[in-house]
Amino acid sequence: MITHQIRKSTVLCLTILIASFPQLFAEVPPALLDTYVSGTVVSAEDNQPLPGVNVTVQGKIIGTSTDSEGNFELNISQDPPLTLVFSIVGFRTQEVEITTNERTDLRITMEEQTIMGSDVVVSASRVEESILEAPVTIEKMDVINIRNTPSDDYYKSLSHLKGVDMTSNSINFQVINSRGFNSTGNTRMVQLIDGMDTQAPALNFPIGNLNGPNELDVESIEYLPGAASALYGPNAFNGILLINSKDPFQYQGLSVMLKSGVNHINGNESLGEPGNPQSTTSTAIRYARAINNKFAFKLNFAYSQAEDWYGINFTDKNEAFKGSNLPAEARNPAYDGIHSYGDDGSFNIALLGLSSNFIERMSQQFGLSPQNAQQYAASIPSQPVNRTGYDERHLVDYGAENLKFNSSLHYRLSDQLEASYTLNYGYGTSVYTGAQRYSLKNFNISQHKLQLEGSNFLLKGYGTFEDSGDSYIADFVGYYINGVSSDPMGSDPSRGNQAWYGTYGGTIVGALVNQVQQATGSTDYNQTVVNGVLNNPAALAAIYNQARMNADGNRYEPGSTEFENAKDAALQNTIPDGALFDDESRFYHLEGQYNFSNHIDFANVILGANFRQFQLRSNGTIFDDAGGRNINEWGTYLQASKAFLEDQVQLTGSVRYDKNENFDGQFSPRLSGVFSIADNQNIRASFQTGFRNPSTQGQYIDLNVVTARLLGGLQQFANKYSVTTNSYTFESVQELTNTVLEDPTTLSDPAKQTAAINNLDPYSTHDEVKPEQIQAYEIGYKGLIGDKLLIDAAYYYNIYDDFITQIRVRRAAGSFVQNPSTPAEFAQNGQVAASLLSGDFNNTFQIYTNVDNSVEAHGAVFGANYSLPAGYQIGVNYNWNKLISDLETFQNDFNTPEHKINVTFGNRNLTERLGFNIAYRWQDAFRWESSFAFQDVEAITTVDAQINYQIPEYNATLKVGGSDLFNKQYVMSGGGPQLGAIYYISLTFDQLFR
Repeated sequence: MITHQIRKSTVLCLTILIASFPQLFAEVPPALLDTYVSGTVVSAEDNQPLPGVNVTVQGKIIGTSTDSEGNFELNISQDPPLTLVFSIVGFRTQEVEITTNERTDLRITMEEQTIMGSDVVVSASRVEESILEAPVTIEKMDVINIRNTPSDDYYKSLSHLKGVDMTSNSINFQVINSRGFNSTGNTRMVQLIDGMDTQAPALNFPIGNLNGPNELDVESIEYLPGAASALYGPNAFNGILLINSKDPFQYQGLSVMLKSGVNHINGNESLGEPGNPQSTTSTAIRYARAINNKFAFKLNFAYSQAEDWYGINFTDKNEAFKGSNLPAEARNPAYDGIHSYGDDGSFNIALLGLSSNFIERMSQQFGLSPQNAQQYAASIPSQPVNRTGYDERHLVDYGAENLKFNSSLHYRLSDQLEASYTLNYGYGTSVYTGAQRYSLKNFNISQHKLQLEGSNFLLKGYGTFEDSGDSYIADFVGYYINGVSSDPMGSDPSRGNQAWYGTYGGTIVGALVNQVQQATGSTDYNQTVVNGVLNNPAALAAIYNQARMNADGNRYEPGSTEFENAKDAALQNTIPDGALFDDESRFYHLEGQYNFSNHIDFANVILGANFRQFQLRSNGTIFDDAGGRNINEWGTYLQASKAFLEDQVQLTGSVRYDKNENFDGQFSPRLSGVFSIADNQNIRASFQTGFRNPSTQGQYIDLNVVTARLLGGLQQFANKYSVTTNSYTFESVQELTNTVLEDPTTLSDPAKQTAAINNLDPYSTHDEVKPEQIQAYEIGYKGLIGDKLLIDAAYYYNIYDDFITQIRVRRAAGSFVQNPSTPAEFAQNGQVAASLLSGDFNNTFQIYTNVDNSVEAHGAVFGANYSLPAGYQIGVNYNWNKLISDLETFQNDFNTPEHKINVTFGNRNLTERLGFNIAYRWQDAFRWESSFAFQDVEAITTVDAQINYQIPEYNATLKVGGSDLFNKQYVMSGGGPQLGAIYYISLTFDQLFR
């Protein structure tokens, strides 16, 4: 809270400082300047003024933009001649040579741009180039695309781009990916906002647009699918996204957007969803001003709120643990619902038969002799049992909100040099799906950047600061409530769980004693009667049901005072005593780049270097970082490009070297070529390598998630928890469990016991995690046919080595006797094997490592955009992704549909005031596997649409639309929330309205 108040004060001080800045920059007398130019820019179509046209001096930093009347003026510290460049999206760029020191009557007439494929991009090669000539596949959205997106939020519209996959953790938290190996937290992709990496230091993946610019301030978005480590370093592995905000020199004035909508249409009340539509609201304000083309600033504010999407998937994750001798319709004693919590962590109820305390209690409770009590306890079936959980809606904060503040100050030290400061701040509440479901409540993340930019160099440094606020693990809350409700003292969840299972097992023993007494008139143990009861499916199911009812006797009902008090208590303490995180991790980044184009004639050469430090500060709630832990890494890169054969062939080569203090250095070369086979017809080919370092979690996580302990892959963690001592792979332990469930005599019969134990796969050596490598091959074609049809197609083939994965192991309570020969040794082996049948964070570990064999995947994309008569536009793209290799781990992270199709159709000038846009998306079903959930994700079909009405007399646009227009409710990832329609209406005022 104190940190949050400090940051609020900082924002206030910056606002006051910005408001005072204009007084610091008095007008420079024209006599001190070399060239003065002013004039007006108009549209050729209607001769009306064009506001927001960028006016720049070729080869310099200096520039301005036209005002709402199309007027501009520019003072330039350079003698003529010089060239002015006039540009705006949707119009043909013009260059005008100025030959006199003063020109005040300039009138520029700009024609609408009808030729497609004219976009300029920078992400492919770190220098400006035509998108037609880019050496790799690249997608771009400009200000027109962003303004006309049919989705309720421009960031969500990225899912309509060619080659992009998207998952949604929450209504305000989306994660994108490309070319396979998708996840709800994508550490294989880098997202840069104005050159700043937006990964959260503790999560190591981009957090969507939770602290990025609002739609009023986005100038363009560029997306590169595939490896890009040669230029962008670690983790630019499956793609890189660049979001560029508007320059306050070029986009001045006031903009305001108000949006209101509804979601949760036709919610499923039986599963806990709201029965009535819920409101969504969004507000955004942008103001920018430039003074004398020397100083400029901008302020952005945005706030949104909504009732978040609900997790309503109650599929049983433990279906395989249901005993074969139970009726099909009977409840699984080991039931663990995907979106229910507190039911995590199975305990094999037969283990009570090994507890002397339990046996003694049974003897006293039912008046049994010690021998009879031991026999009854030993007869408890070998059945995993889970506690009764609570639905997610009772534990997760669904009050989604997002407050964002963005600001920047720019000062031109000269026509060639500009200094700037940028602040991005985001605060809010959301939901994230990782190894568990996390309620990100009142979290905040801020970024501060200082930058010095010249016409041929760039220096920048920035820091990212994360504060977990009141964020917590939903599973822990359910675990805590269940535990304290069963604890006679009402404060210790571990003691309460022991009591709950004791009551459950005691009910089974009592039922068996009762059946024996009814059949024989005595409570003396009778094997025949006991076997008859346990082999009767209906009778056994009834006993399990009664056992659960008795054990749940003190269960707190959701909404009750006891429940809310226990929930509040769980949220008062940090992990492991409570559910809260306590994280203030951060990272710092320094980077420089120099373009030698002014010094070297034979090729275009750029050189760059960066240093980065991660500072882990979770206070032990995520990482093993008590007292703090820092990770340093640095990198340098060199790129050279050269045109041959009268610019018909463009070759580019680059190489990068990176070093993380925990791993060996990594070289990342790239070679690409663009071959012009005709005007606007290009073939591209590239070979590039990439790598990703294990994330900070992959290195240092040490987190209790109830059912297991998540561990970093460095050797110190395997040593700390003796992971390789008496441990076995989880897959082989599951096979043992299934064998015991099918045949309860497995562990008591020497021959069966030996066979089952021999099938266990020991985990006796841990291979320390190391960086993952990729070799990426791509060939593609991009061409413009008849100025109307733009075609882009590509095929890629990827080879992954040292594929980073996680392996799950379980440690036995003791070691097996080799070649047992006595009843005592067989009994000891039975007890050791039985200890593997139940697991939690004490004996189950999920640790990072690498796959030994190479992993291969390939795919293709095809896109076509066509300009129809009368301003109509249609676009189609198809995406194909296929995993070639099998991954021999407990989960397969490919998590990508094989086929996906997007179709867009629209006309932004249907009439003088009316425009529309429609986007159709289909993707086929696929298998999702993660540590949170294994789930078959069904095929998805959605339609987004919007219609907009221009109100030029008020510089405003009214927009009405809907995402998932027909409310085809769906999920995007295993364990993700149920998504549905959002219908919205918005009103946007823009001082630079056109």
